[in-house]
Amino acid sequence: MIVGTWNLENLYRPGGPYGPKDKAAYETKLADLAGVITELDPALLGVQEVGEPGALEDLAGLLNGTWHLALSEHPDGRGIRVGFLSRSELRVASDTAAFPAKLRPVQADDSGQAVAQAGRGFLAVATETPAGPLTVAVAHLKSKLLSYPGDRFVPRDEGERARFGAYALYRRAAEATALRALADDLLDEEGRSRDVAVLGDLNDEVQAATTQILLGSPGSEFGTPGYDRPDQGDAVRLWDAALLIPAAERYSRVNSGRRELIDHVMVSHHLAHRVTEAGTGLPGAGAPALPSVGADPAARRGAPGSDHAPVWVRIG
Repeated sequence: MIVGTWNLENLYRPGGPYGPKDKAAYETKLADLAGVITELDPALLGVQEVGEPGALEDLAGLLNGTWHLALSEHPDGRGIRVGFLSRSELRVASDTAAFPAKLRPVQADDSGQAVAQAGRGFLAVATETPAGPLTVAVAHLKSKLLSYPGDRFVPRDEGERARFGAYALYRRAAEATALRALADDLLDEEGRSRDVAVLGDLNDEVQAATTQILLGSPGSEFGTPGYDRPDQGDAVRLWDAALLIPAAERYSRVNSGRRELIDHVMVSHHLAHRVTEAGTGLPGAGAPALPSVGADPAARRGAPGSDHAPVWVRIG
């Protein structure tokens, strides 16, 4: 079975400030998304950038068979949130935006305003798949695409660019720490026997410090000598399946012409040993064909499909 993650890019019904301007553009977007999901055929798909619950219901209505939906009740200021599409019934295990108790609020802008929770909620569900019980958390961390006061996407000077880059990094690091705390709860030091996955748009690449926070105890990753050597960290670690994706396909977005893997599927020790394949886009289709995005996310308003490729693992 396949478990994956996909940023659906501004999934809103038409007529609002962020989604497609008309019904025709909306239907084209839905059809493109549904075509990919149908061909990917996941047992469970974590999704990001769901702007309206009804839009995800519209998408599910274009898919064959019965699908179960779950959405976080913690959207950001634009209304986007994370969720799941699943072939099996879902039980919500957690839906939170809270930082861990000992993590202080972080600075968010030049005014000194501090934020004490994630911009978008983390949603965790439990389900009984054909391959056994599975618990999965989905997240969408703070973007690397910067915005400035007055709804600007261009800074006044390089000092402002640097400051707001730092504010975004503070927030993404805090959110990664909060997501890791949720992973700790889901694993409950039973990672050797429990199938747990943490997935989503982490807005940074494999070796980024914020991504590395999520792995937990160091000493073992796919392809390292420590992977086949049991140790105490196996109970609490997560393994990033990015390292199993063929190198030519190891990207999920194209940013200013540069390929980057910012969407991830991380798995517990027990689940890691059941992963038989990992990829981006569609299985067997080779490197994903993606548009290149720039610094202004509004430039793709109403565009068909998504500017991200799905990232997935096959579990045996």
